[in-house]
Amino acid sequence: MSLTNIVQRGWDALGAGDFDGLVTDYIEEMIFVMPGQTDLLKGRGPFREALNNLGGILPPGFEITGLRNIEGDNEVVSIIEWKSSKIADSQLCVLFRFKGDKIYEEHWFIDTEQWKSAF
Repeated sequence: MSLTNIVQRGWDALGAGDFDGLVTDYIEEMIFVMPGQTDLLKGRGPFREALNNLGGILPPGFEITGLRNIEGDNEVVSIIEWKSSKIADSQLCVLFRFKGDKIYEEHWFIDTEQWKSAF
């Protein structure tokens, strides 16, 4: 299975609310770097727990309107088009780094001022 397919499987699991299925593609020692680059979660357990509060992490009315993935050497970048109650149209990028066929790092890149204004 390609790395792009693994990332897409994760986005599909997220959309379906299958958080337990989503985290199976991450190594135990994974890190998640959130928007703003100063907050990070270490470990698959804390990452899984954070998913339970997804509604509080994402802006009200958050919706993915487009998604494409670009695969490189041991990494995939997802370019996400999104909107929310306060933002009509925007984009963000998510970098997934792999060890074999498992994700060890997920790193979000977003306009943090716009992100804050979406809440």
